Amino acid sequence: MARQVRDAVLGTREARRRLKTQSEPHWRALDNGLHLGYRKRATGGSWIGRRFTENKKYSKSKLGVADDFQDADGIKTLNFQQAQAAARKWFEAEIRIEAGLEEAQTGKYTVADAMRDYMVHYSVEGKGIAATQSSINAHILPALGKVEVAKLTSKKIADWHRDIAASSAMLRTGKAADKRNVRAHDSKDADVVRRRRATANRVMTILKAALNYAWKEGKTANDTAWRKISPFKNVDAPVVRYLTEEECRRLINASPNDLRAIVNGALFTGCRYSELARLIANDFNPDVGTVTVRLSKSGKVRHVILTDEGKKFFENAVLNKQGNDFIFLREGGAPWGNSHQKRPIIEACKNAKIKPAISFHVLRHTHGSLLAMKGVPMPVIAKQLGHADTRMTEKHYAHLSPSYVADTIRQNFPTLGTVEESNVEVLKCKK
Repeated sequence: MARQVRDAVLGTREARRRLKTQSEPHWRALDNGLHLGYRKRATGGSWIGRRFTENKKYSKSKLGVADDFQDADGIKTLNFQQAQAAARKWFEAEIRIEAGLEEAQTGKYTVADAMRDYMVHYSVEGKGIAATQSSINAHILPALGKVEVAKLTSKKIADWHRDIAASSAMLRTGKAADKRNVRAHDSKDADVVRRRRATANRVMTILKAALNYAWKEGKTANDTAWRKISPFKNVDAPVVRYLTEEECRRLINASPNDLRAIVNGALFTGCRYSELARLIANDFNPDVGTVTVRLSKSGKVRHVILTDEGKKFFENAVLNKQGNDFIFLREGGAPWGNSHQKRPIIEACKNAKIKPAISFHVLRHTHGSLLAMKGVPMPVIAKQLGHADTRMTEKHYAHLSPSYVADTIRQNFPTLGTVEESNVEVLKCKK
């Protein structure tokens, strides 16, 4: 951050009141070639930026109204410190234009423009690019796309944020956009409300990221409008469903051969369905007992550690397969593709008496949950699942880990003797 300049003449309202009213601003040097000016009028002062150009001439720009008679809001009314920041931002933008790094902004810079610029930047190193663009298309562009970024207000963003939370969730029934339909929004269902608020928060994170990028690139003068908006609280802590060890065995036994193989693969690795569907024989390394995921959601290669049982499973799975042969194939020899797993796993859950039926992704959660319940540290689970850090891992699995608090309570709370003894025992399926 640039050093803030102190000035006894311009720094406070009281000091500026003692200045003479004149058309020529009172100037203060901020950096080499950059000055901040205060033009005093009878009705109040204004801030002016001035820079010395390559043509040895001065270029000036009005930055905002001085806070002589009203408190600064950081947008139109600026105090001395805010005026300095605005002057430096204008100065940097002018230098970039002069150097040919960007074109002067002659038209209105809209939210749609900000989204476009952000996605160009984000696509270089970002992950989940398709999902991010889908959220922009579905939630941001229809409501805010035509709004000029400079005219965005906190109220407009807050209203938009609440509207998403109160709207019905969209369901995709086909590849075409016109095949979307919606799930009815039940405001009395706490979990439905939580999910919609969580969606609103995720979309707002994208909006803020794009607008912050626009602000840093000098496309807009300030970031006050969206910086003031807070997300909904306590909405990103869903109870993650997982299968018990017994349920895992029942599901595997109830699955047809092709599904059984890829379900086993998911339970032994915690890999996503798409990652498993792409695995080839060369991705399994029997010497070190790992499976290499070459194309993951994060875009990074990761090596998944196998147990002895998992290693034995993959050794059998790659028998008679070479090099680029897919490890997991459907009945008939075709590879697993998008959504091919959905109906078979629902049917297998029905046969295994697992209610309600799970999605394939629950198998990934099962891998992480079983590790957490065995006391495996969160950083290790994060590494195994390919999380960038432990935040997502802790959010989903930390509550399952053995803890000092839980152990202490169970060891020290007295037995009250209020639970009646019963001769009924729970029957368990044979392993």
